Amino acid sequence: MAAPRHGAFHPLTVAEVDRLTDDSVALTLRVPEELREDYRHAPGQHLTLRRTAPEGGVEVRRTYSICSPAPTADGPGPAHLRVGVRLVEGGEFSTFAHKEIAAGDVLDVMVPAGRFVLDPAAAPASGHYAAIVGGSGITPVLSIAASLLAARPDARFCLVRSDRTAASTMFLEEVADLKDRYPSRFQLVTVLSREEQESGLPSGRLDEERLTSLLPALLPVAEVTGWFLCGPYGLVQGAERTLHALGVSRTRVHEEIFHVEDTSPAPVRSAASAAAAAGRVTARLDGRSGTWPVQEGESLLDAVLRNRADAPYACKGGVCGTCRAFVVSGEVRMDRNFALEAEETDAGFVLACQSHPVTEEVEIDFDR
Repeated sequence: MAAPRHGAFHPLTVAEVDRLTDDSVALTLRVPEELREDYRHAPGQHLTLRRTAPEGGVEVRRTYSICSPAPTADGPGPAHLRVGVRLVEGGEFSTFAHKEIAAGDVLDVMVPAGRFVLDPAAAPASGHYAAIVGGSGITPVLSIAASLLAARPDARFCLVRSDRTAASTMFLEEVADLKDRYPSRFQLVTVLSREEQESGLPSGRLDEERLTSLLPALLPVAEVTGWFLCGPYGLVQGAERTLHALGVSRTRVHEEIFHVEDTSPAPVRSAASAAAAAGRVTARLDGRSGTWPVQEGESLLDAVLRNRADAPYACKGGVCGTCRAFVVSGEVRMDRNFALEAEETDAGFVLACQSHPVTEEVEIDFDR
């Protein structure tokens, strides 16, 4: 069977809309039998949802992580997919999801993407995994933990989650169910930043100082097979620095950013000093290649999109990683990168939405 096309959208029917908190919902999408292989996903991947806003006909895309367990390798593709949507102030799609989407509606949904994943089949039988999440960062980790614990009967998972209040905590019942099903293998630690708990840790932010004292008291930090950090930029970066200070190898740490503050990291630059004013890009996508001009100030993704409307993208902000591409030849400058890990950029991968040509000719490959 052919692999699903990059950036391919299909209409999926909303089976259920579940209110999780005052500002979050879970959408369950029904996958027709003929598309189940296209929507086969790894634990931790996300979906891109698309709508055309009635005001002006502008297309809006947003990515939301899949929270339901992944299908097994030898089983059928998923009949349903579930994603969590937290309301963002002024957010066009999240407001639409909270106020308008109802069971029976049809949404345009891209096939699964993302590399913030754990493959249960490749995990050590008795591997020990851990996650540090904030807010809606629980969503992909819920799928990762549930899939791992079901597939590997000796594996263990420690979840450290930070939320503002108990009332704002997403997927409370689902996490409690994991604790009930795997009491000796699933460890849960909850920290509330704006509310005192009757038992457990005192309230406050989960900052570096706190993590430095908390993590060694919870588990053997150096023996953890893989760490998964997900949530706001500040939390993820603080957790990464903490783990580095505790001696954890960078190769064992996996990150996904759900919200980026206004402060951006320095641009990721090649050896060349500045981007060319214009150039040409050759792009390979779903087995077909084309060469097109890149206008001054234009990203490689926008240049490709002018000629290939099916080029994969979602956020265009350097966060989701949907537009990841391999630089076959030439040099590019990346403005921002919140999605690719160091190993990927070292290997030659870039985010097309943030990349500009440095050399006059650039060749990229979306199929790698």
